[in-house]
Amino acid sequence: MEWRKLLCDDRIRSHRARGSSGDLRTEFEKDYHRIIGSASFRRLQDKTQVFPLDKSDFIRTRLTHSLEVSSFAKSLGQNISRKIIQDIGDESFRESYQADVCDILQCAGLLHDIGNPPFGHFGETVIRQWFEKNLRRLEYKGERLDGYLLPQMKADLCCFEGNTQALRLVTKLHYLVDEHGMNLTKGLLGTIIKYPVSSLEINKSSGNIKDKKMGYFYAEKNIFDDLQETLGTHGARHPLTYVLEAADDIAYRTADIEDAFKKGCITFGQLVGELRELGRDEAPEGEYLRMVNALEERYRKAVERGITQPESHAVQNWVVRVQGWLLASVTQGFSMNYEEIMAGTYRHDLFYGTHGHRMTEALGDIAYRYAFISKPILKLEIGAESILNFLLGKFVDAAIYYDTDCCRNGVQEKMMALVSDNYKTIYRIYSAGRDEKERLYLRLLLVTDFICGMTDSYAKALYLELNGM
Repeated sequence: MEWRKLLCDDRIRSHRARGSSGDLRTEFEKDYHRIIGSASFRRLQDKTQVFPLDKSDFIRTRLTHSLEVSSFAKSLGQNISRKIIQDIGDESFRESYQADVCDILQCAGLLHDIGNPPFGHFGETVIRQWFEKNLRRLEYKGERLDGYLLPQMKADLCCFEGNTQALRLVTKLHYLVDEHGMNLTKGLLGTIIKYPVSSLEINKSSGNIKDKKMGYFYAEKNIFDDLQETLGTHGARHPLTYVLEAADDIAYRTADIEDAFKKGCITFGQLVGELRELGRDEAPEGEYLRMVNALEERYRKAVERGITQPESHAVQNWVVRVQGWLLASVTQGFSMNYEEIMAGTYRHDLFYGTHGHRMTEALGDIAYRYAFISKPILKLEIGAESILNFLLGKFVDAAIYYDTDCCRNGVQEKMMALVSDNYKTIYRIYSAGRDEKERLYLRLLLVTDFICGMTDSYAKALYLELNGM
């Protein structure tokens, strides 16, 4: 792969200002302003990250998480660019590319969760399970949907991914000027595709990180193909995608521990004990245990200074140190595997083989056991399942015969009247001239588009209103 192509600043709908407009921003800087000015981005402030939204101003939302990922991604862009220029010595990587890399990664961090449905990652699980169960039951003109839809159409719904929805949202659904969505640069769009395979090509046992999930819907295949050709990735991950994923990992793995501690899911003593237990095979003088020792040292210093809440002080300061340490690990991981990454043959994340790998694994394990299966999360998931199952049932029932000659009852017509006019406009544009199968598939995506665009509060309120509460 070539950086000259990978950092392409063309857009799907080409637009360049004529003459001297006085706008000195690069195309990637323009992307940043398109994103932060969008309603889709603002909605992230009312979407769950891990813990149910509450009155605390400490617990993270999807918005604050995305800002953190954006910041880490940009920092990694700076580190890695300097490594390429100074140590790796890739002469094809120009000095000017550093700014482009940082801008792309900063924007990608803002976008990486923009397609997620309400109620955290569990919302994705509910959507997948609902279609797996109901495509066998629902019918269109007497034929069951699981047999009527093309295999990829069916798999798209049963393997639904928020990351895949993000590509759909920014290229179509966010109606900024026309049906091209935000019309972002191709270099940025390629970076946010974490899994460059279709829903029929998912292979979790391949050992290659890019095959774990799907990266695009059947509906966006032409966009995906265009990006692959323009960027020269041809089925491989964009190199900056590895960096984006690492920034996400650093943000959520450290934040989940900090939030879990603040919510009282884990005590300081339990955290230290778990970290030591999970690192029992590590060398005493190794980097992992040095970081664990640093957590206890921060506590001792806080006590000596008379800080009122020494444990909280220690955890918060330690998290910042771990984040910096992990940024260095990722930079090392990218540098060590540079040739494979650029050849499109690298199969792992950027922590693999670095001193940060054990720490990310430990933090993830602790967060799962102490936070993800805690009572607040379990209550959120039980409630989310009820809400999303109800909304999917009602809106899919209404959408199946929407925009057809078949009769619909009054409730079905009212349900479709609730769907965003913007989403229905996009449906009409992209369904025009399509065959009956694809039109039905696009109507089912119309439902997931609408539901994924909901905030937690709106989904809950709509559920209550439709149930007469």
